[in-house]
Amino acid sequence: MTLTQVWGTLLIFILCPILGALPLIDWITRALTGQNLRRVGTGNIGVSAAFYHGGRVAGILAVISEASKGILAVLLARQFFPQNPEWELISLIALVMGRYWKGRGAGTTNVVWGFIVYDPTASGLIFLIGGISFTLVRERQQGRTLVLVLLPLITAALHSQQVERIAAAIALGVILYWIYQKMPDDLDLPATNSHEQSQKMFRFFRGDRALVSLDKPLDAAKVGAKAATLAALKQSGYPVPPGWVLPPGDDPAPLIAHLDPSEDSPLIVRSSAIGEDSETASAAGQYLSVANVISRPSLSEAITRCLTSYDRPNAAQYRQDSSPRVKSSNNRQKARDAMAVLIQPQIPGVFSGVAFSRDPIAGQGDFVAIEALPGDCSRVVSGQVTPERYQVFISAADVDGTATWKLPEDQQLPLEGTGDVPRRLLQQVAYLVRHLENHYHGIPQDIEWTYDGESLWLLQARPITTLLPIWTRKIAAEVIPGAIRPLTWSLNRPLTCGVWGKLFSLVLGKRARHLDFLQTATLHFSHAYFNASLLGEIFLRMGLPPESLEFLTRGAPFSKPPLTSTLISLPGLLRLLRREIRLGFNFDDLEQRRLAPALAALESQKALSISDDNGPGSGGSSLTPQSLVQRIDEILELLETVTYYNILSPLSFALRKGMLKVGDRELDYGKTPEISAVQALQEIANAALLVLPDLDEISLPGDKTGDCSQLFAVLAEMPEGQAIFDQFDEFLNRYGYLSDVATDIAVPTWKEDPRPVRQLFTQQLFQPVPLANKPKSQRLKAQIVQSRLDLKGRVAVIYNKLLAHLRWSFLVLEQQFIEMEIIAQAGDIFFLEFGEIRQLIEGYNRELRPRLQELIAQRRDAFARNKKLESVPAVVYGNTPALPTTVTRTAVDMSQGLRGIGASTGVVEGRVKVLRNLQEISPIDKETILVVSYTDAGWSAVLARAGGLISEVGGQLSHGAIVAREYGIPAVMDVTDATSRLQDGQRVRIDGAQGTVMIVGDESPRG
Repeated sequence: MTLTQVWGTLLIFILCPILGALPLIDWITRALTGQNLRRVGTGNIGVSAAFYHGGRVAGILAVISEASKGILAVLLARQFFPQNPEWELISLIALVMGRYWKGRGAGTTNVVWGFIVYDPTASGLIFLIGGISFTLVRERQQGRTLVLVLLPLITAALHSQQVERIAAAIALGVILYWIYQKMPDDLDLPATNSHEQSQKMFRFFRGDRALVSLDKPLDAAKVGAKAATLAALKQSGYPVPPGWVLPPGDDPAPLIAHLDPSEDSPLIVRSSAIGEDSETASAAGQYLSVANVISRPSLSEAITRCLTSYDRPNAAQYRQDSSPRVKSSNNRQKARDAMAVLIQPQIPGVFSGVAFSRDPIAGQGDFVAIEALPGDCSRVVSGQVTPERYQVFISAADVDGTATWKLPEDQQLPLEGTGDVPRRLLQQVAYLVRHLENHYHGIPQDIEWTYDGESLWLLQARPITTLLPIWTRKIAAEVIPGAIRPLTWSLNRPLTCGVWGKLFSLVLGKRARHLDFLQTATLHFSHAYFNASLLGEIFLRMGLPPESLEFLTRGAPFSKPPLTSTLISLPGLLRLLRREIRLGFNFDDLEQRRLAPALAALESQKALSISDDNGPGSGGSSLTPQSLVQRIDEILELLETVTYYNILSPLSFALRKGMLKVGDRELDYGKTPEISAVQALQEIANAALLVLPDLDEISLPGDKTGDCSQLFAVLAEMPEGQAIFDQFDEFLNRYGYLSDVATDIAVPTWKEDPRPVRQLFTQQLFQPVPLANKPKSQRLKAQIVQSRLDLKGRVAVIYNKLLAHLRWSFLVLEQQFIEMEIIAQAGDIFFLEFGEIRQLIEGYNRELRPRLQELIAQRRDAFARNKKLESVPAVVYGNTPALPTTVTRTAVDMSQGLRGIGASTGVVEGRVKVLRNLQEISPIDKETILVVSYTDAGWSAVLARAGGLISEVGGQLSHGAIVAREYGIPAVMDVTDATSRLQDGQRVRIDGAQGTVMIVGDESPRG
């Protein structure tokens, strides 16, 4: 490269972007019309904007100014690189980038005229082919994309030996396409709002066909969700009547001339506003629909009335309330907020109505709610006639989403309600709306329908906005099973949501903007639920398939994600992979540098030591309430760090185990708290067997495995018994941080209340737990997985110890509150949120103290009521679902058995024993199939003696699944309502590989 060419390169990369950035069009338009293009329309500063807002003269001058830029850029490059024509394209690229970054334009005119000077022959061929295509197709998006494809293709055809030239043409086309995706299009603005001199030109270049029908895909951003949804459903095979759409700003004359309404063939004219029938706003009843249109003049009038209803005060107020936005003096929103009109034949309905795929009042359950009447649909939605109400029960298994929307002839659905509407028609309507819900990946749907005596027609479909977001117990029940008190939730929610938010942000990068991760979880009925709608949105942004929402709500399988989506998420996934590889090293460093010293410091604080007799800090604490809150804040800061590893280490373990195909029998689970505690307790039981007389001679009241007081009395009278007590105390010192529900700080730890451990000890004495599996040797793959399993166990120990110290800190604070008469009794502090406790100590909320007792009493009553619920729904819809006790439930057909997640392989038959908590333990042996609401570390000794396990919540990484696999017990997790559907004494067969539970035999349940 010569010195001249070096200077040329500098000039191209400096002058061309500056030239592109000059806002000549804005200066011209402002001089001629006073319009500031930055503040009107789309905000673009381009030729289209000049024609639209400034008229013909401003537009022509804009073309001249931008054409001159393109020509100058090409001539500049030709001056310095006469033998290298690719530099002329590079100069256009530099010009376009400056135009986009600073000039707020796409640079189309620059490139067109610059390319004409650069290669007249190629330009002629591109314009000829592209022009013919646009004239025939009249789709500007397709036409524009075609031109960008032709640019490098024709360049390659004419200059096949010049690779640099072809590469530059490809780069120019790709950059223009990228810019087109980023910028709004002025041609999307209504032609009727453009300058009167430019309206004809805009109608042509908008590429609008004279007739837009429901037979082709439509864009909701241009014709509204109502019309776009009906078009999509019609093409998917749903029974949508024919229809035509008048986009915002289009001339209605061609459509009116095409249609010929009459008394025999009336039409109905309906609104399809931008934003109407969306997931955030239904706009039901806000706009006008005109029925019984029987002539062209009345059709024209109906279209006008429908369009003007957009500006009715109530409609404008609804839009403002449902989509608040910053007020602006410009009209930029008008392109997005506009009214399209939908015109369809009016179906003469014999029976009509509305249907909701989920009960909009209950917000849960499997009922489809239908309101219907004889006649057309307007009677039902008018609100002037009381419709007949029906409920149809449809389970997830009743609808085949891969088949047609028509109800199979041999299928019957339970129906409640009486009236004139045929039962079979109601069943078909229910099947249709639930089929639609499946079509939209589990989002509840509201439809209008009519039946003309021969065919069922779908008139409208939209999301039920009041039933969003969707909340699921899946995953949430793994984090905190069972009923949760306010204090536990106020601490756990920001910890869990915050860490998940950081992990999602790591993968998504900039795509995580505007996601509120604190809304990931909430409480319903005192139980934890995850926001399936938000998680579904996150999964979509991560490139996962749309059925991710169905996975969260119904456990539907994932399909393979598209390659393009995977590539988009690849940088984020690589960032997460780097974290996974370094996970063990990072935790080792964290444990040595920070966690171990912090735990040692917490253990050393004598004021919070645990006394078997009197509880935490019973002797009085030297720490003030302010110091205790500071201690709690320090523990929470540690917990935030450990929660990251507590979430990521199980995921890492599962990922490695699956990818390396390592079986459970190749792994040693002995370092996990749930297994090591069982084994340590069994060792104490084995030692006790050596000193105790014949167990059969020990007189124990009631069941031998249910009462341990006399057994410990016998040990106390024996000289050798003190050694057993010493071992037992050592056990509590080592595992006393555990509890029946380790993640709930409201539940006493074993250190505070050793009665559950003594009971487990007694059971293991009479019914020893078999030794856990320990592989003799491990291949390299198993060692790699074992390292993550060991890490998972180490993290769990520290996490649970920190939670125990957190509980003990609150117990000391509670004792001080009782002495200060802030609260009345033990346990009250767990019905306050941490923020409220902080306010009480700092004293800046004076309104809280007087109503504190009433607040605690209300929360106690609600918690007690919710804890007594037989079962809580696995999925609820909306933020205010009804109490499960108020929701009608239909008996479930158990003949097909129950299905869940296979968590531990094997097939076993036995008798059901339903356990809702560890206090209900009774004789358990290999004939016992335990049915539980959830499992935690405290359940391990019980599970180890059973023949099989059925759990309402959980997955392959839950405590119960780990214990089951370790002891070779078949287990099925995530079986909805198992504790209420199965009864004590029923004989069942469970398949831990397939995840099925079958009722066997005719024997009646035993109490």
